[in-house]
Amino acid sequence: MASRSVNKVILLGRLGKDAETKFTTGGAAVTKFPLATSRRWKDQQTGDWKEETDWHNIVVWRQENVANYLIKGKQIYVEGRLQTRSYEDKDGQKKYFTEVVADEVILVGGRPDEGAQEEGSHAPVSMPRPAQRPARPSAPPAEDRSFDQGVTDDDVPF
Repeated sequence: MASRSVNKVILLGRLGKDAETKFTTGGAAVTKFPLATSRRWKDQQTGDWKEETDWHNIVVWRQENVANYLIKGKQIYVEGRLQTRSYEDKDGQKKYFTEVVADEVILVGGRPDEGAQEEGSHAPVSMPRPAQRPARPSAPPAEDRSFDQGVTDDDVPF
């Protein structure tokens, strides 16, 4: 039996800055942005509340218009996978960095400075997943060919 593994990340946080979209030499859109997640806990010794913020580098592929919605301060939900890459710096040292490659990005709430509106008052808006482009068949499948000529009364069984 083959062993299985899981590489799944789910984050809910705030954008640290506006998302930026660039294009690869092949024309694919790559959108990147930092996402902050925080956790709060009560220190058992002092009784004080403490907070810790982690920053995550998020990458979204093939979503040209997603950056228009991803503005600093917005709360978003991200699902994706971790990916670690490496490169050599100018001194020849190998550097590693880990990022979240997002499959799903959903706007959850408004910006913190949007005044009287409550945190969760906005309806979630989902960013569509990239469309998988199937290879184009040379001829339409047999079941689709009837629509090329139009449907007549003789084609309807009742």
